[in-house]
Amino acid sequence: MIDLHCHILDAIDDGARDADDSVAMARQAEADGIEAVCATPHIRHDHDVRIEELAARVAGLNERLERELVAVKILQGGEVAETTVEDLSEEELARVALGSGSWILLEPAPGPLDDSLLRRVAHLAERGHRTLIAHPERHLSHDMFERMAALVAEGALIQATADFFLREEMARGMLAMAERGLVHVLSSDAHTVLGGRPVRISPALEKLREVEILAPHIDWIAKTAPRAIVDGDPLEVPFAPEL
Repeated sequence: MIDLHCHILDAIDDGARDADDSVAMARQAEADGIEAVCATPHIRHDHDVRIEELAARVAGLNERLERELVAVKILQGGEVAETTVEDLSEEELARVALGSGSWILLEPAPGPLDDSLLRRVAHLAERGHRTLIAHPERHLSHDMFERMAALVAEGALIQATADFFLREEMARGMLAMAERGLVHVLSSDAHTVLGGRPVRISPALEKLREVEILAPHIDWIAKTAPRAIVDGDPLEVPFAPEL
């Protein structure tokens, strides 16, 4: 498995506190069968993330994990704010794309999903990038499912936060999203081992096995899609939204 959304780089945003925290997060990933983690620091105005330094930061963490015999590979990436994406140069977009591909993990603006997100997905497509929408379940609106389906029709895919499927207060809503075919990949969106969401995906995948529309496609969700995204390979979705 590959975790496409994780704040595993230390002291760069609101993620891992220090290098030991980063290593502990990687050990969590390894225990869950996750073989690669995209380091996705926030690329937005309230975090001073220097995009040109990301490759060296990723390389440094990989060297530390190799020394400590942690069998997890860290891949480059970024969680790009919807409100920031149009300001990024082509070189900057390439540096925050997930893995070695051209997919951009795009964070919706605060508040309900609206037309601005669809415009940003189209903007990225014009620049040669496909979009993975980060945790849209946090941006509730009365027409949320219809808006998510419109994003998919524009070529985007939906990333859901794995841990939310396991929380009693959120599980029903997450399953409703899945039952409409609006979950394409699961990610941890973990920030630290000191609290909050763990670097763990597999228990949520088991929940998706109970969803009729997704059950035949668990391997695609868990392995095929994430691998194609980070490798930059062609990717077609084997199911469509059902509203």
